Amino acid sequence: MNMRIALLLLSVCSETVFCFSHGKVEVACGDMTPQHDSDPSTKHPPFNIIADKSQFSPGDEIKVTLSMASSEGKHYFKGFLIEARNAGDLNEIVGSFKLISPDISQLLKCDNKEGSAVSHTSDSHKTEVQVIWVAPSDSPSSVQFLVTVARGYKEFWVKIPGPVVSQNGAAPPPQTTFGGSIGAQTTTSTILSHSFTSEGCGGRKSCLRDPEGCDPQNDTTCHFLSFSALGSNVMFELSGPAEGYVSFALSQDKWMGNDDVYLCIRDTDRVDIKAAYVSGRTHPIISSQNILKGIAWRLSDGVIQCSFRRDIHLPPENLNRFDLDQMYYLFMAHGRAEDGRTHRHDHQPIISTYRAAITGPPEDLTGSRSPLLIKYHGAFMLIAWTSTVSAGVIMARYFKPDWPERNILGQKVWFQLHRMLMTITVLLTLVGFVLPFMYRGGWSKRAGIHPYLGCVVMALAVIQPVMALFRPAPDASRRYIFNWMHFGTGTVAQVVAVVTIFLGIHQQALSLPAPWSTGVLAFLVVWFVLADLVLEESCFKNIVLAIYLCGNLGFLTTLLWSIRAV
Repeated sequence: MNMRIALLLLSVCSETVFCFSHGKVEVACGDMTPQHDSDPSTKHPPFNIIADKSQFSPGDEIKVTLSMASSEGKHYFKGFLIEARNAGDLNEIVGSFKLISPDISQLLKCDNKEGSAVSHTSDSHKTEVQVIWVAPSDSPSSVQFLVTVARGYKEFWVKIPGPVVSQNGAAPPPQTTFGGSIGAQTTTSTILSHSFTSEGCGGRKSCLRDPEGCDPQNDTTCHFLSFSALGSNVMFELSGPAEGYVSFALSQDKWMGNDDVYLCIRDTDRVDIKAAYVSGRTHPIISSQNILKGIAWRLSDGVIQCSFRRDIHLPPENLNRFDLDQMYYLFMAHGRAEDGRTHRHDHQPIISTYRAAITGPPEDLTGSRSPLLIKYHGAFMLIAWTSTVSAGVIMARYFKPDWPERNILGQKVWFQLHRMLMTITVLLTLVGFVLPFMYRGGWSKRAGIHPYLGCVVMALAVIQPVMALFRPAPDASRRYIFNWMHFGTGTVAQVVAVVTIFLGIHQQALSLPAPWSTGVLAFLVVWFVLADLVLEESCFKNIVLAIYLCGNLGFLTTLLWSIRAV
């Protein structure tokens, strides 16, 4: 099963050209435009591009040098992309390159031609790079070198025109003025005069809110998304407290990947509104097409608000954009941004409970930050390692001598209860262990040490019953070895499990309220330790057991209720 998770797992993009510090930027070969959330610089390019020849014959080699201008204050650049194009048709890539400094430059395959472009290998500071261009046998009469250069995520120049070289005997074309750049088309935005409101939710417009029923006009903690059809357009309103950005996505399922994304990114004292697409658990790819209309934004009290309109149907060239006359799951996420770069979301995204019809009748939608599978995972592990296992341990440790003659199905009462409780523990652990893998579609690299400890707990939970199956008879001379091993393995498993649970309640996917949930879990652990100490000396073990089980049930129910509520 191809399992994917909700949006806006918005990962950090390096402050380098095309968001790839390693320079593998074949995705930008065509328009040479970095996948950045901003437009190219309009300043004069502070770079020199020089060719050591002005004429060539097929097979000749020309050295091309990209360097800083001597008058420039910042004497470095980080990323670059160099191509040779047909001067008569700049859409045609010509020839191939050889490397002079493979430590800072590498060959790319553009337009299905090996070595047809050169890019950086890292985001280290550079002042100069040199490459060799090899003229092909079918070279056009004139060739122009084009360069994209990035000094930072928001400071870059696209398609800087370099020198033009001509075949021997061909008339040289008019020289292109150095320093031009091709920028992305921009859309004018306005400032909202007032805050959004939840008035009309479910009547005039559809809304998704967190907390449920909140009003962004009066509550600065309200995360709010509304949409309504206006003729051939849909109007979207997005609001939420965030340091850097708020975003939402349209998805065909509840997993991240192949999602239509819209971001409102704070850039100092203004907001940039972008359409993007996410193909997997990767940084969103910003659209190069202008598909948004009526853009407006507002910043107030740490809250980012933006609105825009989008056509219900878009032309075919707008790849990865969804038609708005369909039903989709909605995601809302927010996080930090630095110099216009979006980082991974701070909290688990809000996911609508069911698919919403974007152009359908208005609805007041509900959603959750915690996926159902992860809720079950947390609930099963809590029940297993804070309730059934502790009760099973108490039965074996303190009631073995108190219930010696009572039998159930041929076995002593304490043993039957102990075995039943431990069997439930193992089964709950096994099911709970599988659920996160189903949810993530594999191993989670963002959960820290929690999944590693979970694997240890799962292994120890399986070892315990296997060990019990091969235990010696009660009167065997080596029975004490089994007793100590069984006690030691069980104790280690219980301690590691509790530590794992403490780490797990802070995972984004579970989204439990902290520090409240941590306190309740701590009380649950202390309650077991107190019961253990009292039972060691108490003459009223049955009463102590009843009090412990009632208290344990109360604490556990509180935690399970909080899991259900998120």
